[in-house]
Amino acid sequence: MPVFSCGGMRYQHRWQDVPLDEVPEANQRNLEATIRRAVEAGINHIETARGYGSSERQLGLVLPQFPRPSLIVQTKIPPHADPRAFESEFRESLDRLRLDYVDLLAIHGINNHQLLWQSVRPGGCLAAARRLQQAGLARHVGFSTHGSLEVIQAAIAHAGDGGFDYVNLHWYYINQTNEPAVRAAAERDMGVFIISPSDKGGMLYDPPEKLAALCQPLHPLVFNCLFCLQRPDVHTLSVGAARPEDFDLQLTAAALLERAAGLVAPIADRLREALVDAVGEHAADSFHEGLPDWEEAPGYMNLRVILWLRHLALAYDMQAYGRMRYNLLGNGGHWFPGLNAQQARCLDLAAALRRSPFAAQIPAWLEEAHALFSDAPVVRLSAGGD
Repeated sequence: MPVFSCGGMRYQHRWQDVPLDEVPEANQRNLEATIRRAVEAGINHIETARGYGSSERQLGLVLPQFPRPSLIVQTKIPPHADPRAFESEFRESLDRLRLDYVDLLAIHGINNHQLLWQSVRPGGCLAAARRLQQAGLARHVGFSTHGSLEVIQAAIAHAGDGGFDYVNLHWYYINQTNEPAVRAAAERDMGVFIISPSDKGGMLYDPPEKLAALCQPLHPLVFNCLFCLQRPDVHTLSVGAARPEDFDLQLTAAALLERAAGLVAPIADRLREALVDAVGEHAADSFHEGLPDWEEAPGYMNLRVILWLRHLALAYDMQAYGRMRYNLLGNGGHWFPGLNAQQARCLDLAAALRRSPFAAQIPAWLEEAHALFSDAPVVRLSAGGD
């Protein structure tokens, strides 16, 4: 695997599946140029998904132009209660890609216990994926997830039907919640693929001035890449390129990999200091302790996410990122669950916060977060994940 992967979410024409004759010629030329730039740079892992609108169909015009052994191709299929639907969608995706097989087949979006069960139950989607593998249609089988740490660890630990070969998950500097899952995957010799470290990892292609200053002499995006890749158990980072030049910053990070530890440590220290200065050491380390999951929270608020976004805004001026994520609450389905703090002032939080060391402060923090981030609701581009 190359240390960067060419993600297929951003260069396609539409987030809805459309026939190829509706794809503008200029868009298809840009997609082909993006793939060619990736391969020229050594980024030969091309990944897409059944839920990425026109992505698979458009890639089907490009990928067969390359020698098949030179590419590592991944697609992702959502789990279904009926594994026959999973298999049918995969075969349709293979036809769209115009390939005889994919190198990597992921069950896409094991985000909650229901979807985990649909995937790993006896005779479920994992068993179907292994049958496809035995038929020579997929080389390796993994899963992608935006789920809770508990769900991710359960999927990693699952051994039935051979378990999973790799995992696509979120883990980067501003969100290290899934650290135990990364370690667990390494212990099982699984591949670890980091989803969206530049966009969901902080919209780092357009960082606020304060964050940029704290990350000197590196660009924040380059710092984040090195932070992830300095770990030997992290194997590849997704680059969701929309155009050929979107690889440029990541490629500068690749040239610095041998020096990563020395470059990352002082920046991480400054970022930690800025967080402590903004919110206090106790809150920096323990704000999440004793908080209920969103299903048990008053108003179904995703308290951990809301307070985490508040920290990022106060410490690093990441208000734009906070608005993007905050306003997705209530519109993200199982990919980004729970609601925002719009109703916090009207709710009795005492019982829900009784185990929190910050029970007295959190109501005001929630109001502050809503004032910082509230905007027009963000609607997910696709049900296909991010």
